[in-house]
Formats: sequence, C-alpha cells, structure tokens
Amino acid sequence: MPSLDVVSLVDMQALDNAISNVKREISSRFDFKNVKSEVTLDRKNKSIHIVSGDDGNVKAITEMLIGQCARFKVDPKCLELKKIEDTTPAKLDIQIKQGIPREIAQKMVKLIKGTKLKVQPAIQEDQVRITGKNIDDLQEAMRLLREQDYKIPLQFVNMKS
Repeated sequence: MPSLDVVSLVDMQALDNAISNVKREISSRFDFKNVKSEVTLDRKNKSIHIVSGDDGNVKAITEMLIGQCARFKVDPKCLELKKIEDTTPAKLDIQIKQGIPREIAQKMVKLIKGTKLKVQPAIQEDQVRITGKNIDDLQEAMRLLREQDYKIPLQFVNMKS
C-alpha cells in the first residue's frame, strides 16, 4: 500500500552554514565596527543565541540570519523568535522548531479525514503517516496540507508505492 510521512525537519548543517555566513557578514559591515556581536548555534538545545550592542543591532543580525536561511533553503518558519532582552549588550534567543506538535498533527488528521479522500492518516510521535490505495490520493493529501498554514515547515518524505 502506498504511504508517505509528513515531517517537519531542519537541516542543521545548512543552518550552521547560514550562521557562519552571518558571522562573516557582521565582521565586514561598517555599522558593526567596534560593536561586539556574537551568534552561536547550540545543537544540543536546538537554539541560536544572538548577543550584540543594542536591540537595533540584534534586529539587523536577525534579518541577516533569516536572509541566509532562505539562501540555504532552510525555511524561516522553523525559527521561533523570543523577545529581545534589552540589556547591555542586547540578547535574543531563537528556538529551532523540529517535529510536528501533537495539536497540529491532530488538526492535520482531522482535515484529511474531513475530505472524501481514500487515505488513512496516523500520528506517529512527531510525524504523520498517510497511507492510501493509490498515489493520486496521497498527492491530493499533500496538496491539501501545503495549502494550510500551520506555522511550521512541512516536508513529505518516504513516499512508497
């Protein structure tokens, strides 16, 4: 029986490359001269820490990061921006979202079951598996999920016929 998995994953190597490019850009920009700025990726806690002179610099670094993520094909929806700590120096934590939260997975399953498609969605930990009798129904389910905005990036993997 054909099946596919709906997942939300982040390519950590591409994200690391984007952060390296941001660091390089910070070192060459005139508005960051004599301003101590730091961008670090914490792979264990899946977060990014930005420290810079003031909140304007932190916002500029955040915009650079989002631009570099788009360049490296990392969906910016996977970055959950926290509130900027307006201290000296200003700090910002960005959480990297991976996996489909249970409540969003339940919304997906409800949406798919609400259609007349002959597919069967099932929640498996942090992903949704969809099985059906023909591939066209699976592709229709993919199209249906792409049209929705779940505020997380979705990928469709392991399509088996």
